[in-house]
Amino acid sequence: MAATIDDLTIEYSDAGQITTKELDKIVLSRGAWTTIMFKYQDLDRKKNEYGPVKFSIRRYQKRNDEYWQKSKFNISSVDQAKKIIETLQNWIDDAESSSAKS
Repeated sequence: MAATIDDLTIEYSDAGQITTKELDKIVLSRGAWTTIMFKYQDLDRKKNEYGPVKFSIRRYQKRNDEYWQKSKFNISSVDQAKKIIETLQNWIDDAESSSAKS
């Protein structure tokens, strides 16, 4: 487990080879419960090359000075990410227009 937020990663190696390569991460929230969004690629072992970009949102709980992963949601494609973005933007626009009317 990781002792700091900076140590948290999605990168994973098996037998010395990186099978999940972390491309980027952004911390969405900090504290006893931390949320991080990762951009990553998985290794296609048959082709020995990395596949398409994927995304993952993970929640960690800090206990006994270490962060423990408690949940995750993987976004398996750029197309799925775009649909999530579009839906969230519509919901945000609706909420903002509703609060402006009140």
